[in-house]
Amino acid sequence: MNEKHESRMLMGLNSRRQLILNAAAALGVRGINFFSAQGADESGLSHTAEAIHQESVFRTSRKRVYDALTDAQQFEKVVRLSAAMQSMAIGSKPAQISREAGGAFSLFGGYISGRQIELVPAELIVQAWRTQTWKPGEYSIARFELVEQGAGTKIIFDHQGFPNGTGSHLAAGWKANYWEPLQKYLGM
Repeated sequence: MNEKHESRMLMGLNSRRQLILNAAAALGVRGINFFSAQGADESGLSHTAEAIHQESVFRTSRKRVYDALTDAQQFEKVVRLSAAMQSMAIGSKPAQISREAGGAFSLFGGYISGRQIELVPAELIVQAWRTQTWKPGEYSIARFELVEQGAGTKIIFDHQGFPNGTGSHLAAGWKANYWEPLQKYLGM
């Protein structure tokens, strides 16, 4: 295709786009936001994304909480105390957790999987996290900050980037499958 033809095609596209916008303006169609279907404004910034923020306190050291969340054998004991255990098939594959940044993890019989993004022993865990029901390549970010609270540890947990409409289910799942069984496992 020569440059002249390509230039005419681009001008045609631009003039069609301009024609549509001008027609909409002439008809008074100002209330239509072409970006509202995705919840984004004209800059592409979404104002509808869900996020989860939870805090839970454990009467044990940050190291012990960190180890329970990053050691596969310990976390498997947490899984056995969770609400999810009632629906998991007997003999489901055990937890697999890499303790290296970039390493993979697979939890709850493979229902939850992802990658460790950042690991700071006894302080921080950041994961690219997903359930097996999400579309391929769809990941969220789960962030566990471990803060000293007297003789105990507070987890400041933030989860974002998950599919819209799943927030309530996920928030309940964090409580029933992480915080409550972790309390039991750590003997609180």
